[in-house]
Amino acid sequence: MPRDDFGEGDLVVTAEPTEGVAMVLHFLKATSVFLRTLPFVALRIAVGILFGLVTVVYFGIVGWLVLTLLDAGTVSGPIGGIGLLVATLLFLAAMRFARRYVLYMVAAGHVAVIAHIVETGETPRNQLAFGTGQVRSHFKEANALFVVDQLVKAAIRQFNNTAISLSNLVSFVPTLSNILTVLRKAIGLAASYIDEAIIAYVFIAEEENNWRAARDGVVLYAKTWKSILGSTLAIILGMYAVAFGLLLALTPLAAVFGSLSPTFELLGWVAVAGIGLTVYLGVLRPWVKTVVITTFLIESRELTPDSETVDFLERRSKKFRELTAKADAEEAESYPTEGSSDGDVPRREPT
Repeated sequence: MPRDDFGEGDLVVTAEPTEGVAMVLHFLKATSVFLRTLPFVALRIAVGILFGLVTVVYFGIVGWLVLTLLDAGTVSGPIGGIGLLVATLLFLAAMRFARRYVLYMVAAGHVAVIAHIVETGETPRNQLAFGTGQVRSHFKEANALFVVDQLVKAAIRQFNNTAISLSNLVSFVPTLSNILTVLRKAIGLAASYIDEAIIAYVFIAEEENNWRAARDGVVLYAKTWKSILGSTLAIILGMYAVAFGLLLALTPLAAVFGSLSPTFELLGWVAVAGIGLTVYLGVLRPWVKTVVITTFLIESRELTPDSETVDFLERRSKKFRELTAKADAEEAESYPTEGSSDGDVPRREPT
């Protein structure tokens, strides 16, 4: 099926900083894609609210139980503190499990739908079923998707740290060391969005070997890293600016409740934090993710993975070598009598 390039109406914002990092943001197309995936956005907001309510109820019950036992003299203060710590650790373990096997699958389904729309221009009729079906067809278990994603993220971080090295500047200007630290943290945060773009590539690729498709996605990122990383950093900064402005706009709500009583003031701040987190996690982050995925898929559309870039990455990234090894191992299991090649790999076309 031919791709829908959205015609001449697509708004592309580009800039060329002095460092040579070109920023390309396909705002109009990405926003259109985002709006077409509102069922997934609504699902993510609903899941987020559900987990928030579970958190409040859980700690409300635990706190009430601990205070009741302390008031009754059944347990001492240290024992109550230990019990609270154990309850917190159990909750964090449960949340980690839920994030890995529930929230992660929802987010991956959203990525699959975004990738499908960008590549084909078509919106699945039942995108929730389509997205989850894509995830299950590519990754038999949620843990498999998680492992691929974590390895891709680590490979991207290692490449970014190699590609952007300011150690020579720090040796001349010591005050830049703090700036370098902040920049590295920002780049690490950007990797959490870029890895989703690589997973999006896995979904639209015709490669049955998911490890190979993920490896090819990292190679394509290495060939377009200046525009993708620059765009991601810029939009992340914009997202934080919007989130901060939203919190400032909501602070009068807490002030209104504060005029009633201290208890209502606390409830007001809780409401402000809840609304802010809901908008940030349910709307802003998915939109930023959509922009990054759309930008990556468009910018890498005419490119193909090549052996030169593969060799470059393998020399500089241990995690990329591990990614390649897993791809080769899976290919050997599928075709035990045939060898594999790291030469040029043609970019798959959407079906």
